[in-house]
Amino acid sequence: MTPGDPDLARAFETTWPAAEYADAGAFRVGRGHGAGGRVSSARALRPDWDEADIPAVEAIHRRWRQRAMFRLPDCDDALAKALIARGYQRQNPTAIMALDCAALRDRDVPGMTAFTIWPPLAIQGDIWAAGNIGAARQAVMPRVALPRTAILGRHEDRAAGAAFVAVDGPVAMIHAIEVAPGFRRKGLAGWLIRRAATWADAQGATRLGLAVSRANTSARALYDRMGFAETGGYAYWARD
Repeated sequence: MTPGDPDLARAFETTWPAAEYADAGAFRVGRGHGAGGRVSSARALRPDWDEADIPAVEAIHRRWRQRAMFRLPDCDDALAKALIARGYQRQNPTAIMALDCAALRDRDVPGMTAFTIWPPLAIQGDIWAAGNIGAARQAVMPRVALPRTAILGRHEDRAAGAAFVAVDGPVAMIHAIEVAPGFRRKGLAGWLIRRAATWADAQGATRLGLAVSRANTSARALYDRMGFAETGGYAYWARD
């Protein structure tokens, strides 16, 4: 999903893993158990895929009783063309962004605003669930076989936000950033991200990455203001 940046590409996969994987030719298929497209899609491991690999991927999806779906980097025109010919359509274009952890040291996180906690508290699960990060997606977090933590955000002495972050080598990825509706536009998401960067730095990571839907313009605007730069992009491809 991030051509030319193998460290970020690896962390993108390992910090939010599928329940299991199966290979079909040049593709790897994730079994998501209802946890969303990122862990339930197929991606090309190599550029030497064959047209015959596509129905093999579809067969794995059928066996696992999940929707046939591919995840393509924006630059993969050849595979996009092959999928279009089979009736697939592009969905949910997403940007991958990153910045140096050191860039977020310019402001200290205020006391009692954001805490690292593992395992997550029940209130964090409630905040995630209210934001469409339900039990299936939350089940991804304990699967991560890497340094990991959850972040609890507070505002006006109330639990108000949650996030998850994990580190693979020099790159940390933050996922599942969610702020409760009554506390949005108060700067809490930014503090969650800064706390994630501080924690990641302590684990030896030098960069913090994230994925954001291109339709989520408010989140993208925040990340731009914080200094994140786009490093790649992808979209899902599925049939209606």
